[in-house]
Amino acid sequence: MPELSIIVPTYKERGNLVPLLECLEAALGGIDYEVVIVDDDSPDGTSALARSLSQQRRNVRVIQRIGRKGLASATVEGMLSTSSPYLAVMDADLQHDETILPRMLERLKQENLDLVIASRKVDGGSVGEFAAHRRKLSDMGTRLSRMICRANVSDPMSGYFLLTRAYFHEVAHSLSSTGFKILLDLIASASRPVRFAEVGYTFRSRLHGSSKLDILVGLEYLQLLLDKLVGDWIPVTYLVFSMVGAIGLAVNLVLIFAVKSLFPVSFYMAQAIGSILVIALNFFLNNRLTFRSARLKGWRAVQGLVLFYLACSIGLAFNLTAAHGCRDYHMPWFWASLIGVVIGSVWNYWVTSLLIWQITRRRTAAIQQAYEAELAGPAVAGAQK
Repeated sequence: MPELSIIVPTYKERGNLVPLLECLEAALGGIDYEVVIVDDDSPDGTSALARSLSQQRRNVRVIQRIGRKGLASATVEGMLSTSSPYLAVMDADLQHDETILPRMLERLKQENLDLVIASRKVDGGSVGEFAAHRRKLSDMGTRLSRMICRANVSDPMSGYFLLTRAYFHEVAHSLSSTGFKILLDLIASASRPVRFAEVGYTFRSRLHGSSKLDILVGLEYLQLLLDKLVGDWIPVTYLVFSMVGAIGLAVNLVLIFAVKSLFPVSFYMAQAIGSILVIALNFFLNNRLTFRSARLKGWRAVQGLVLFYLACSIGLAFNLTAAHGCRDYHMPWFWASLIGVVIGSVWNYWVTSLLIWQITRRRTAAIQQAYEAELAGPAVAGAQK
């Protein structure tokens, strides 16, 4: 069993793998380590090259994920695949300074810490040639992170850190595993103060590939924040699903007005046309935003669209039935309509998330208890001796 496992999530990083492994070999002399490459089925053949490298290097392993995407979830899967007592996370794009890994590991062990973070915002750290707009986005993300992060971390947006397996086990079942910012997720999931330290480093310029930062990554970050704030009571995907529904409602009203203005049709025909188009719009928005990690493509997307129409039709029937029932009890039309909309939207979310995108929440008390019993096993055995 290696002392240190380095988890490297990848997507289209084929050109960086060999240089990364060479840099790690030069920096980690004397340390027993392995590299776990977790590739989200990159179309450029990253996983194929990684498997070839693993045949040449005994300390390289590969996990190729098909049908799943996301840096955070890839990192978690990589951590779960190892048995090393210490876990490091870094990108494959060569922007993280591998030479500070031995110092980070030494601090983690000597100071009995949970976590050591490679920070760009402490003494000895720099963002390097970071573009001005990305600096602003990073600073904004840091400020927003304070809503859920109780630790005074200078760089919670860092993607380069080292932690103990014991701490990972402690928070594993509370992780959201959403988006790109796994460090923030790890810290915000703790139920106690986190023992951490920060080591400064200079963020390098990317040599190969391109940045994965886009508007959808920003939305995933906000989704992570919401999950930590309200996820124990309301699934965040339901909130995003409802937001998409609100957009669809606004578009539906515009379409009804446009159809009635441009064509000699009745209100009911305009309502039907608007509803048909908006259901399709809602499906594609949910497929792209709400359930991005389980996004459907090709023929599966066509099947999903058909099922979405069916589910929403049933949801509409529940909506109307509930609203009509509330009106029978002389409830004001506004509240009756709102209750109908909520019941219909809950139905639509529940059915479509399970049947179309097959999303489930796996954090159960039974699993958590079994996991804690497994962790306590060695300690109990030691006490019996």
